[in-house]
This record gives sequence, C-alpha cells and structure tokens, in this order.
Amino acid sequence: MSSNPVAATVASLMPRAKEELTELVAFKSVADFDQFPRSESEGAARWIADALTAEGFQEVALLDTPDGTQSVYGYLPGPEGARTVLLYAHYDVQPPLDESGWTTPPFELTERDGRWYGRGTADCKGGVIMHLLALRALRADGGVPVHVKVIVEGSEEQGTGGLERYAEEHPDLLTADAVVIGDAGNFRAGLPTVTSTLRGMTLVRVSVDTLEGNLHSGQFGGAAPDALAALVRVLDSLRAEDGSTTVDGLSADSAWDGLQYDDDQFRKDAKVLDGVELIGSGTVADRIWARPAVTVLGIDCPPVVGATPSVQASARALISLRVPPGVDAAEATALLRAHLESRTPWGARVSTEQIGQGQAFRADTTSPAYRAMAEAMAVAYPGQEMQFAGQGGSIPLCNTLAALYPKAEILLIGLSEPEARIHAVNESVSPDELERLSVAEALFLRTYASGAN
Repeated sequence: MSSNPVAATVASLMPRAKEELTELVAFKSVADFDQFPRSESEGAARWIADALTAEGFQEVALLDTPDGTQSVYGYLPGPEGARTVLLYAHYDVQPPLDESGWTTPPFELTERDGRWYGRGTADCKGGVIMHLLALRALRADGGVPVHVKVIVEGSEEQGTGGLERYAEEHPDLLTADAVVIGDAGNFRAGLPTVTSTLRGMTLVRVSVDTLEGNLHSGQFGGAAPDALAALVRVLDSLRAEDGSTTVDGLSADSAWDGLQYDDDQFRKDAKVLDGVELIGSGTVADRIWARPAVTVLGIDCPPVVGATPSVQASARALISLRVPPGVDAAEATALLRAHLESRTPWGARVSTEQIGQGQAFRADTTSPAYRAMAEAMAVAYPGQEMQFAGQGGSIPLCNTLAALYPKAEILLIGLSEPEARIHAVNESVSPDELERLSVAEALFLRTYASGAN
C-alpha cells in the first residue's frame, strides 16, 4: 500500500492524527447534560469547526438542533461540475460506565498493545479524524476532486433525533450524490467491509404502580401487589424460553443471506463466559442483523446495599428494541407498548412512554458508489475483497437522508470492528484500521469523482 502516493501521505500524517484524536477524546462529550456538562460537548463541536476551517472549508457552522445539541457543518467546494459527497460522523459518545473498570482513564487516549484506548476513539471521534486524513491526503496529491460536505452530529448516541429533524427542516443543506457514513466498522480488523443494512431502534420507558407507598414486607407481603415483581413478569414476557425476542404481533423469523458469523467467533468477540449459551434461534447473523432484539437497559428499583424489607409500590424500566430492515419502527413501537401494557399482571397500573426511535436501513449495493468503494478498498487492503455485512446497531440519520435524497447513494464504513468494544469499558481503535480506511475513503472520492465506475 505504501507505493501509492495517497497511502504514503496518510502514513506520514498518522502521528498528527494521534495528537488530534487525543485532543478530541479529552472532551467528555456525552450528550446527557444531567450527567456531563454541556460545555464539554460544545468544546468538541468548536474543535471540529476549527479543524474544518483550517482545512479550507467554507460555510462552517455550529447548527443548533431541536434536541438542544449542536451539529457541525462544513462545505468544501471542488471543481466546477463535480459530484458532491457528504461525509458523516458524530462527536458525542456513550457514558464511560464504570470508570474503575477502565485500565486507563476513559477520556485520555492511551496507546497499549498497538491500539489507542479511550471513549470515542472508534465510535465515532475516530471517524472525524478519518475524514480529515482522507481529505488531507487528496489535497497533498492533486486536490480534492469533489464538492465535500461534512456533518458531525452531537447527539447520535442519545437517539433524540435532533439532526434528523434539522435536516428535514433544511432539506437543501445535506443534498449530495453520495453519502459516506463513517460510523460503522469492518466485520473483522483487516477485512474491508461496507455495512449494507442497519436495524432500527425504539426506546420505551415502562412504569408500574401498585400501591400508594411502600409497605413492610412482613406485615403486608404475600397479599400486597409488588410493583417490582409485576415489572419482572412483564420484562420476562419479552423473551421465549431460548431467549428469542417475543413481542406480540412482531415477526421474528427473518433470515440473513449474506456474510455469515461463526458461532465460536461470535462467542469470542462478545466475550461470552464459558458454559453460558447464546440466546435465540437461527444463525448468529439472523439474530443480530435480520431479527428484532429486545434489551432491558435499566431498572429503577432499590439497590441491594441499603435495601429495606419493603413491598415496592412503583418500579420502572427502560427498554430498547432493535428493529430489523423491512419493519416500520413506529409500528414496532406501538406493538411493544401494547405488549407491555397487556402483559402487566394483577391489574397493576402501567404506563409506557416512547423515548426515542429510528428507522432501519437497507442500501442499494449495486450502485456506482459501491463499485468505486470496492476498487478503493482493494488498494487499501491488498489481497482482500470488499465484503457486505449487516449491523445490529442503528443510525437513524440514514433513513432520514434516504427519504430526503432518494437518488443519493449511501455507504457505511468505519472503525468499530469487534475488538474496538464500542459502548463498553476499554473502547479502543486500531491505528492500522484508521490508516487503511482513510486511504480507502480518499481513493473512493477520487474514483467516484472520475465517474469511471
């Protein structure tokens, strides 16, 4: 790969990339301002805006989106008559979870065993750096041959839809011939992969109330209805005996016919404990890319430490439902809420509230942009052929863009391969992946611009 001028330039820029990613990771840009200061997210947004300005972008702006966060926009004009490509990433990150579980501090980029550790290194601050590297390499080797728009979201992890609503209110802003979403990842490090489907998502909060207040479990337990026990019954109804998701009225038998995921490799990637079974039926690819999956994200109830002998009067939980391609997320939300309400036992009072929602996505992999990306990845990953995989996660903006710009070709690449452990403690990015994908993106822009694909 080093014989290619673009690849050589990217390689020379990697020390600078590490310094910049270190600066960006240092912002605690979790878009939950009850947990982390708004100033941290605003600081990250300004850092990106300044970086785009330094690269010669015009119309750089901090966009105040309806959910109270900021997205960063920039436009870099290319040659007259050139195609327009939109590059996407997000700077907000997941909370670090238990900071004591990190080997090194989550907001300090640390190199260890050939990887760079820190929250957001892969998901998705590394994606911001990937875009910058690709553009710098092109500028150093003949110039950027397309009009480039960059949009970096500030609340993707929260699922609050700010950028989607902003785009709908300003439909001309993000128009493009092709869109590169830098928020996915290779199926395995070293195996170039474009994500061709995404599951959608809905978040629902369920609350159960049974008593005016907690009661002594010795005096009233056995006859007084326990709200926490009722909630446990409700949550258990969302899974079959084998662990498959069971939401009344929601189909859960679709099959994935693309790249398959070996059971043993999945156990290794997911770090499943010895002797613990995988859940669900069908192939692993069926389960994580083509079928719905429910997860209980949290339960409000007394912690074990400090608990008193009480019958609980109220309990609530936050539930995530991943929605496969072909299923409308709004319909799935309605089915989930109806299921929770109908399965609540003992006449307990139950209420449900939708917190967030995003549609599933399926790409047209026969389009010219995909052929251009296949050519680029073959150079960036010598001896490898581009693969198509699904992704169980959700990027709600994809469907918004597909609806607004039906002729745009949307590709999903990124740094979140299995070893990255995104959303978990000790998230990391492979600098080799960052380097190769930056090369691939640069060569894609050049090939796509030429129209010879």
